[in-house]
Amino acid sequence: MSLMTTAAISTSMASTAVTLPRLPALRCTAVPNLPCRPFPTSIKLVSEDASSPPDANELFADLKEKWDAVENKPTVIIYGGGGVVAIWLSSVIIGAINKVPLVPNIMELVGVGYTGWFVYRYLLFKSSRKELATTIESIKKEITEP
Repeated sequence: MSLMTTAAISTSMASTAVTLPRLPALRCTAVPNLPCRPFPTSIKLVSEDASSPPDANELFADLKEKWDAVENKPTVIIYGGGGVVAIWLSSVIIGAINKVPLVPNIMELVGVGYTGWFVYRYLLFKSSRKELATTIESIKKEITEP
């Protein structure tokens, strides 16, 4: 395209603006009209002692102390390495799935559907919220108790 044609196209595109009609403001009557809260006009100054960053030497000393307290170091290294490999592998798999056409959209639809089901099943009604709370508490007890 020539420079003249490009300028004509961009000028014609700029002059065709789409105006949408203004919708009337809808007011929800279920929510009470709350007054606006004013923003604070003063700023509190925090002393440097309260928010000083931790010293790097102190951090490394604490980390070394905790590492020395570990009894089975090879197991910790193997679990840590396995965790890093698992995260890397899942990232590679998700990246490969994401490149396949339609699969990301289907996965998003599945996620939205599952979220809707979870809200309907556990969060919508009071009895099901209580059931969810008791289930979570029983799982907490199962994990924390020896």
